[in-house]
Amino acid sequence: MTLVAGVDSSTQSCKVVVRDADSGGLVRAGRATHPEGTEVDPAAWDAALQQAIAAAGGLDDVAAIAVGGQQHGMVCLDEAGSVVRPALLWNDTRSAGAAGDLIAELGGGDTGRRAWADAVGLVPVASFTVTKLRWLAEHEPENAARTAAVCLPHDWLTWRLAGDRGDGSAGGKQSLESLVTDRGDASGTGYWSAARGAYRMDLLERALGSSALVPRVLGPAEEAGRSTGGAVLGPGTGDNAAAALGVSAEPGDVIVSIGTSGVVSIVSTTPTADPSGTVAGFADATGNFLPLVVTLNAARVLDATARLLGVDHDGLSRLALSAPAGSGGLVLVPYLEGERTPDRPYSTGALHGLTLSTAEPAFLARAAVEGLLCGLADGLAAVAAGGTPVRRVLLVGGGARSAAVRRLAPAVLGVPVLVPPPGEYVADGAARQAAWVLAGGSTPPVWPATETRTFEAEPLPQVRERYAAVRELTADRT
Repeated sequence: MTLVAGVDSSTQSCKVVVRDADSGGLVRAGRATHPEGTEVDPAAWDAALQQAIAAAGGLDDVAAIAVGGQQHGMVCLDEAGSVVRPALLWNDTRSAGAAGDLIAELGGGDTGRRAWADAVGLVPVASFTVTKLRWLAEHEPENAARTAAVCLPHDWLTWRLAGDRGDGSAGGKQSLESLVTDRGDASGTGYWSAARGAYRMDLLERALGSSALVPRVLGPAEEAGRSTGGAVLGPGTGDNAAAALGVSAEPGDVIVSIGTSGVVSIVSTTPTADPSGTVAGFADATGNFLPLVVTLNAARVLDATARLLGVDHDGLSRLALSAPAGSGGLVLVPYLEGERTPDRPYSTGALHGLTLSTAEPAFLARAAVEGLLCGLADGLAAVAAGGTPVRRVLLVGGGARSAAVRRLAPAVLGVPVLVPPPGEYVADGAARQAAWVLAGGSTPPVWPATETRTFEAEPLPQVRERYAAVRELTADRT
């Protein structure tokens, strides 16, 4: 049996799966936690990866490895390969002002947004790497001046697996030049165009104030080198592209993922350039494209509401399902960490419609689930408007384990949803990529399809209409 490994280095934890390269069968797995916060020393990711590998029984018998990682995180390296400062993660909103400045510098308003969308397929918001580089240049100019290379979390971990320890022992500048990435992750930086397949170094330099080395972009099944243990390294990819590969998504498939963030993406054969900034024109891990919409607030909305009500997640589901559709007019706009879509980085959550009759735990539980799903429903409408016919909608992520989410999703989204069994789809996608690199060929290996459950319900457009009206009352804090 030939084994391959896939890594998911996510916001909250690191997961490692070891699978049979031919059948995709799970052999073993391990995990370790990441520190909390919106900036993290990358050394913590490396430590968690080593812990997860050990928990998975080691990788000495694995023939190939690939890493899927959280997107957008800014990892700055100096000329010796040392980390310049803790990485700013995708959910760090301190660069929101920088995003506005970068749009203004390309014409401002609709003109500036169109210029960015045409250049790189997305419009800057605080999540994207390019805005974090501008923040660094403005607030930490000494660190910006020390930055010789910029990479992403999955790039850095792949580099570490190849033996580059960032201590100068691998050859200094030459070590930096061995950094690699893939289309899926590069497309989320704000200085690489998925449509053209090329970096826009002028935009990186505009943000950082100077040039910096960037990882070489590999093809979907191109070998990235060898690990220190001799395993073939895949190029890896961003978490969203890895998840799409993990569920074997095909053109027209929509993946709705409810994790730390909420993501709605569609596999497409054509690139996207949305000047409104709602849809980001990313690439996938196979050579196609992955237009997507991201919300900052997803599964943690369920966590927070359960904590507020003093129940566990099963209790929250039971409460939500016991309340009527629309929660009697009670609406929760769940911008608990600001929001990315719509672009309201300084906003807070809001509860509207509280009356004597709706001041009940069940109504709040239902409002939380409906509010979470309404944001994703807006995302589904946005990606569907791009022109790729929707083939099917798959619901994945930790939040999809909620019975209330599964039951209410088709009513709020307005379409049936397919729910695969719980799994580590980012790590699985990385493992599938590793098997692809090992086998070669033009397409990923075909692993048996995962059985799914179909959930259907009568659409409830009035829930979304009420949510939309309340959402517009939600103000940003200053």
